[in-house]
Amino acid sequence: MSSLFRNRLGVVTSGSLAEGLCARLEDRESVEDMRVGKFVVIQGEKNEFFSMITDVALEATNQKVLADPPHGDPFIHEVLAGTSTYGSITLKPMLMLPSTVSEGLLPPKTIPRHFAPVLDANEDDFRRVFGQESDRHFEIGRPLDMDVPVCIDLERLVERSNGVFGKSGTGKSFLTRLLICGTIKARVASNLIFDMHSEYGWESTSEQGGFVKGLRQLFGGEVLVYSLDPATSRNRNVPIDAEVVIGLDQIEVEDVILLQDELNLTPTAAESAYLLVDRFKEAWLRTLLAMDTETLNEFAESVGGHAGALSALRRKLEQVARKGFVKETVPPGVIDRMIDHLAHGRHVVLEFGRYSDTLSYMLTANILTRRIRRRWVEKTEQYIRTKDPADKPRQLMITIEEAHKFLNPAAAKQTIFGTIARELRKYSVTLLVVDQRPSSIDADVMSQIGSRVTALLNDDKDIDAVFTGVSGSASLRAVLASLDTRQQALVLGHAVPMPVVIRTRAYDADFYRAVGRVEPTRAQAQSEIDELFPE
Repeated sequence: MSSLFRNRLGVVTSGSLAEGLCARLEDRESVEDMRVGKFVVIQGEKNEFFSMITDVALEATNQKVLADPPHGDPFIHEVLAGTSTYGSITLKPMLMLPSTVSEGLLPPKTIPRHFAPVLDANEDDFRRVFGQESDRHFEIGRPLDMDVPVCIDLERLVERSNGVFGKSGTGKSFLTRLLICGTIKARVASNLIFDMHSEYGWESTSEQGGFVKGLRQLFGGEVLVYSLDPATSRNRNVPIDAEVVIGLDQIEVEDVILLQDELNLTPTAAESAYLLVDRFKEAWLRTLLAMDTETLNEFAESVGGHAGALSALRRKLEQVARKGFVKETVPPGVIDRMIDHLAHGRHVVLEFGRYSDTLSYMLTANILTRRIRRRWVEKTEQYIRTKDPADKPRQLMITIEEAHKFLNPAAAKQTIFGTIARELRKYSVTLLVVDQRPSSIDADVMSQIGSRVTALLNDDKDIDAVFTGVSGSASLRAVLASLDTRQQALVLGHAVPMPVVIRTRAYDADFYRAVGRVEPTRAQAQSEIDELFPE
C-alpha cells in the first residue's frame, strides 16, 4: 500500500517481537503529539505492520548534554533537538498487513527491518483493519486522533460471553447500551437485560444531567419491559408488559447458597436445606417457613438434622419471603411467556424498581436464568437429535450488572451464571457482564470472556484481571491507565481484530437516527402491550 498520504513519524531502531519495537522520531515531530494508544503503520519490505504506541520517551546521544541542560534558551533547544536530543516511541505490532490488499490480516509473526519507516495510520488503514458499518459490523467508537469508525463484528461478539468494565462514573451503562443496540439492530441475538437501576428500558438520565432514550423507545415492540415493581414503573410513566412474581416453590437450594453473604448463612445451611428437599421436594421452602418450633424439632429428629441450624435457616429465609414480589404460589404463565418471547427473537428488560437491593437482584436473576438455561438446553438437544435448522435455539445474550456477585470464585462454581460463562456457545447462551471490580470475578471465568470493553480502571488488581488470558498484555497496561475518565475505552478480544483505544460513540440524536427504528409514543407502547397481553 502506498505511503503517499501518510505522514512519516520516524524510523525503527531496535526491538523484538516479544518486547516491542523502538522508533526514533523525526526532528520535526514533537513527543507531545505522540500519545499512548495512537496507531501507526510500520512499512516493512514485504508487509506493513499495524502497531500501537505503548510508550513515549526522551533520549540523548550524549549524556553530558543532560548533565548541563540549557536554561530556557530557545536557540540552544533548537540546536540540540534532533542532534543531541530526540524523542522515541515504543511500538507494539498488532497485525501484519500483506502488501496485497486482497490478502487477509495476519497476526504478527515477525518484525520489520532496521530503519523501516514509521508512518501515521490513515483512514484506509482503519477501514482495512476494522471494516465498515454493515449488517454484521457495528460502530462502537472512533480512534482518539482520527474521525473514522472502529467497528466490532457482532456475530463474533455474541458467540462468546463478553465484559464491560470500568470504575464508577466512566460510562459503563452507555457502553453496554451501545453493544445491546448493535445486537438488536443486526438481529444477531435476543437480549435479556437484568436492569437493576432502571436504566435500559425507558428513558433515563445521562452523566450530564439530561435524558436519553431507552431500548423500548428506540426499538418499539421488539423490546418488552417486565417489572418486579409495576407501581414504581408506572410512577415513572413507563409502560410495562407484565409483572414478574416469584413463587416459593420456584426457589431452589442453589439460589439460597448464592445468597449466603447477603443472608449471613452458616456453612451448614445448604446441608439443612437439602434435608428439606429430600422430604418435601419443590415445597421445601414453603413447608419450612410454615413450621412452628415443635414441628421443626420433630422434623430434625426424624431426618437426623440439627434443629438449631434448621431454625436459623428458617429465620434468615423469612427475609426472602417478605419481599413483595415473592408469593406462596404463582402461575407459571408470565415467566413462560417471557421465555417464549426471547426464543422468538424479542428482547426483554426486567426492571427491579424499589427492589434494587442485592438480595432481590441476585435471587431473581438466578431463578429466571436457570429456567431459561434449562429451556435452551432442551432446545439444543432437540436440534442435535433432529438436525432441523428450525429447532436450533436462537442466540441469547444475558446482561448482568454487579457481575462479581454471581461470578466470584465461590459463586461461579455453583451458579447458573458460572456454568454459562464456562460453557461458552455450546447452548447458544452467553453473558454480557458489567462490573467495576473485575478482580472479584473468578479467574477461570475471566479467561473465558471473549471480548472486553474497558473504561478507566485505577486498581492494579482490576487491571490485571482485565488482561487475564490475554497474550502480550504488559504493553497494554500503560494504554489502559492513560484513558480519560469518560468516553474512552480499550476494546480487545474476539469481536475485534486487534486491541484498540476509542472515543466511544455518542448516545445521542445521531445515534437514534442511525439505529433506524421508529420511536413509539407512550400511547403506542401501551397499545402494543394491550395487543400482546389482551388479558
